[in-house]
Amino acid sequence: MSENKSKLPSKSNLHPKSKHREAYDFQALTKIHPQLKDFVKVNEFGNESIDFFNPEAVKALNYSLLKYFYKIENWQIPANYLCPPIPGRADYIHHLAALIEPRKTKIKCLDIGVGANCIYPIIGVAEYGWDFVGSDIDPISIKNAQEIIDSNSILKGRIELRLQTNEQSIFEGIIQANEQFTATICNPPFHASAEKASKGSKRKLSNLKKEKTNTVSLNFGGQSNELWCEGGELQFVKQLISESRKFSKNCIWFSSLISKKDHLFSLYKHLKKQNVEEIKTIQMGQGNKTSHLLAWTYYSVEERKQG
Repeated sequence: MSENKSKLPSKSNLHPKSKHREAYDFQALTKIHPQLKDFVKVNEFGNESIDFFNPEAVKALNYSLLKYFYKIENWQIPANYLCPPIPGRADYIHHLAALIEPRKTKIKCLDIGVGANCIYPIIGVAEYGWDFVGSDIDPISIKNAQEIIDSNSILKGRIELRLQTNEQSIFEGIIQANEQFTATICNPPFHASAEKASKGSKRKLSNLKKEKTNTVSLNFGGQSNELWCEGGELQFVKQLISESRKFSKNCIWFSSLISKKDHLFSLYKHLKKQNVEEIKTIQMGQGNKTSHLLAWTYYSVEERKQG
């Protein structure tokens, strides 16, 4: 990046391989994506930044980051769909890579809930050359993600998308007979209801604005299936764990992001009931937020060394 960097401190809590450990270089980012310049302002600390309360500004920043760091030429998401924080998503990929590499065979991952943004496959392809299958219950997400794939040569032939037609299932109907994956990736719905999702979005925006917010922009937080499900994150990941038993030989490492640390104890108990071979918990941090990557396998160490 250019020498004219923001005075913000480096994000040392991100993975050592992350391209996002340094403060955003808006001079370089606006050069590669000039539309971002409309949203860049000098904040109260004298640093260039954007209004993270403005969804269009966040989209422009994401596109700039994807173009600059990951060679993505075309990327867009529909209004009302989740615009994810790229540094955090990249961290998941880097930590997962440390868990599964080196491998003797080609790495193929399943992204559960790929979303309209297709972020995890984009980063996994660009950083490590992995292949992906992305699943989602939303046809619009699948359609938009496919448009992203088709309009970027780096992604063509590397990502296959599959629509989950049974909203009660996660793996059934997606993982095919005798299909083999190195790992699964999941960013589960966090909230247990639409009401709690709304409250959570208001709280998030209030923190960003440093003042109480009673309304949420429609295209800031994401679709309902991206934000909440019955039972929230805990119940979703428990189902993920339960279903993984049936597909124990189709995948070496199953994994999920866990946003709430308090959920881990209950999930460990549920994993032990499934007779998993090994459990890994990796702490990840971005800003003041700490989350965990929970991974489990039914393969022994010797089995994992093979292939």
